Amino acid sequence: MIEPDGNFIKKEQILDLKYFFSKESQYTKENIYIIKNAERMNKESANTMLKFLEEPEGSVIGFFLTSKLDNVLLTIQSRCQHLEINFANNPYEELGISEEDYNKYLSIIKEYLQKIEVEKTDLILYNKEYLSELSKDEIKIILQIILNIYKDTLNKKILKDEENRELDYLKSKSVENLKQKVNLLINFLQEINYNVNEGLLLDKFIIKMEEINNEVL
Repeated sequence: MIEPDGNFIKKEQILDLKYFFSKESQYTKENIYIIKNAERMNKESANTMLKFLEEPEGSVIGFFLTSKLDNVLLTIQSRCQHLEINFANNPYEELGISEEDYNKYLSIIKEYLQKIEVEKTDLILYNKEYLSELSKDEIKIILQIILNIYKDTLNKKILKDEENRELDYLKSKSVENLKQKVNLLINFLQEINYNVNEGLLLDKFIIKMEEINNEVL
């Protein structure tokens, strides 16, 4: 574990890390390090870390923790898998809705995802019967909650989190399957900001979800 020594993470700390990880782990298959406040690496330590990332020795896994991603060297960012984690105590706070409304949407979403991922029938009809009366803002909230569900499942699968409490039928999905759905939802949330028909957008959404399920195991 490395954290700032004063205002910055210094070059000497990274050199010590490189020396330590030049040795073989005695306890696990991988050597693991964590850089806290990664945005506080100065120029010298960031460049030293970059060389370490470019030429890793043995089985090494590193975690860079930051709340200021834009301040981390771009060449370091490009060599990392990005995982965005929301630490808000209440998931409805970031959506700007009440807990009551969040639970109402979540109830709709669980049934919706059950039909998309398990039942796979009458989805267009479901859109027309249950979602056609929703406003654009409500649809955006629903898509955002669905996105958060898939992102959380993907992150926990990548980290091999045995305490994953997401919907059971999502746990069996592959990393590639979940990645494609996360990207799809991000694109749809961008698209809904344009002048589009919400009903047609939802129909397109489930068609694309079906295509991913058919193509990606």
